[in-house]
Amino acid sequence: QVQLAESGGGLVQPGGSLRLSCAASGSISSVAILAWHRQAPGKQRELVASITALGNTNYADSVKGRFTISRDNAKKTVYLQMNSLKPEDTAVYYCNYVRVIPRTEYWGQGTQVTVSS
Repeated sequence: QVQLAESGGGLVQPGGSLRLSCAASGSISSVAILAWHRQAPGKQRELVASITALGNTNYADSVKGRFTISRDNAKKTVYLQMNSLKPEDTAVYYCNYVRVIPRTEYWGQGTQVTVSS
């Protein structure tokens, strides 16, 4: 069992920055894919960024160049640095943990990010 606890969300003005954190606990494997997803009301949940155990990253086109995902295995934490925030970034952001063998997936409770002037 894995528990994920997000933090760092809040209200920020357009052009501002936020740093989200997701601390994992329980039966943690370093060989797991960590990701951030987001969902706005009435919209589909979308992948924002992901990072593998080896540090390979992928980003949604909408955030590429503005967001950076990273992980600290010693602290069992994954981060999402968000810069140059736009109103369209407003959503609930969810931490996602995926272990391939055996296939297991966990989700955090989500943290609200609101970008508004």
